[in-house]
Amino acid sequence: MSASNTVPQDRPNPLATENIGKLILKFAIPGIIANLVNASYNIVDQIFIGQKIGMLGNAATNVAFPINTLTASIALLCGVGAAANFNLNLGAGRKEKAMNIAGNGITVSAVISILLMGIVLIFLEPLLRFFGSTEQVLPYALTFTRITSYGIPFMVITLVGSNLIRADSSPTYSMFSVMAGAILNVILAPLFLFGFDMGIEGAAYATLIGQFVSFLLVVRYLFKFKTERFTKKDLIPKKAFVISIASLGMAASLNQIALTITQIVLNNTLTFYGAQSEYGSDIPLACVGVITKVNAIFLSIAVGLAQGCQPISGFNYGAKNYDRVKQTLLTALASVTAMSVLIFACYQIFPRQIVSIFGTGSEQYYAFAEEYFRIFLLLTFINGIQPVTANFFTSIGMAKKGLLLSMTRQIMFLIPLILIFPIFLGIDGVMYAGPIADCAAAVVAIVLITKEIKNMNGLKLKQNS
Repeated sequence: MSASNTVPQDRPNPLATENIGKLILKFAIPGIIANLVNASYNIVDQIFIGQKIGMLGNAATNVAFPINTLTASIALLCGVGAAANFNLNLGAGRKEKAMNIAGNGITVSAVISILLMGIVLIFLEPLLRFFGSTEQVLPYALTFTRITSYGIPFMVITLVGSNLIRADSSPTYSMFSVMAGAILNVILAPLFLFGFDMGIEGAAYATLIGQFVSFLLVVRYLFKFKTERFTKKDLIPKKAFVISIASLGMAASLNQIALTITQIVLNNTLTFYGAQSEYGSDIPLACVGVITKVNAIFLSIAVGLAQGCQPISGFNYGAKNYDRVKQTLLTALASVTAMSVLIFACYQIFPRQIVSIFGTGSEQYYAFAEEYFRIFLLLTFINGIQPVTANFFTSIGMAKKGLLLSMTRQIMFLIPLILIFPIFLGIDGVMYAGPIADCAAAVVAIVLITKEIKNMNGLKLKQNS
């Protein structure tokens, strides 16, 4: 990546001047679509595998899911961290440093993702057993995950690159690069599964091919970065830049790691207490996999909205335009809450219909799935607050608060409740842990964001005096 002409310095940046509502639409919609498309890899696999193989296939993709969230944690560590730093430095007029950090994000993500791929492939079977696989599910999980693991570097670099592309004011291309591979996966998965009768291997190969195509499109853009072309110097990791990336990417990354830990605890808890219930161990394991993937659609929208606001908040906070920062935050919170209410209604009214999309099962299977949907996700209507506020603090450089918010729901509240409640309530205790953790996390987020709005009001008064 060689040096080239830069964007003229006298042109006003639209992040500082354009209408906030239009900017959020411009950046958030591609971000939402990109996240939805990325989530669709798992959802498409789950639907077609469920239709072809049934409940054990659904359970297998659930057991493999922690590897996907671990992969996403690396992508968010480097992608969100690099993009947030890029926009903060660009807003403050430090273009060279912005490019240094973006380049470091690409290099570090490539190295870490290759290491993760190697570890997963070497220790695959013990990992899947640790993730909660039963003996019946294990053969399917091994076959599926052994193939998809080769796509870990493709997935990480695609997600890191798409964050940087969006930060480079090209949200449409960011969306397109991720969407192209996912659309290809939607076409190839049923073709391989049903047309060529390849079984669960077909779904895995379809995923791998789609991820590779998206990877190629992202790399193509990075060679033509708009703000300025990357140089070899930008790509050589430096301790200070890596620390800056990690500090702002840690919150989003740990949120994914928390999801991974939660999924592992959920799988093992449901398997253990399920074996002591009328449902057995495989029904809860399959159901939670389906419901997790469905809820990932909602989380993809919420996180996509939050990430879409990141360039706007980061640039304007760096430029000390506090009114625009507050307006961006409040608009995002209002939007995500409205969407959360709609999703909540779907979960409560149509749980059986939603689960049926992912294949058939016994009446016990549907009974457990409906109850889990309605109880565990009872407070979905407030669940958008936490990801928006966590991403907001990250985008304005307040990594510790972003980190705290990322840890609240999963680590501080949900996992302890999942472990404690079933001791007294059996498998039902897992369900009731969900809404209690959601409520506690939302309260913490509201308290922190209220204090920060007051702080920005004070900063503006000092600026005007």
